[in-house]
Amino acid sequence: MQKMSLDALAREHLDRARQSSAQRSAETVYGGHEHMLRQTIIALVAGTTLADHENPGEATAHVLSGRVRLGVGTDSWEGRDGDLIVIPPARHNLQAIEDSVVLLTVAKST
Repeated sequence: MQKMSLDALAREHLDRARQSSAQRSAETVYGGHEHMLRQTIIALVAGTTLADHENPGEATAHVLSGRVRLGVGTDSWEGRDGDLIVIPPARHNLQAIEDSVVLLTVAKST
């Protein structure tokens, strides 16, 4: 069995994001490309956006801290600490309204 503290990882990656020229930091904490399920912690400094990208399968974003906006075309949804956003199966982007950390969970389509 493996155990990790998402709170500690969130703090660590937010510190890394603040020091990075890209203003973001990410790490896959479970799974990966060879697995059906992948969980990735993503930290973004306020104002940073992950540009439009495809959804590789069923996905959710659990906001661990901060406030984010998920955009799909002309629609958008905001999430804050503790919110779980179901990511639609379409091109989308993610913007940090405040310094934020999300846990992205993806179950790849077969």
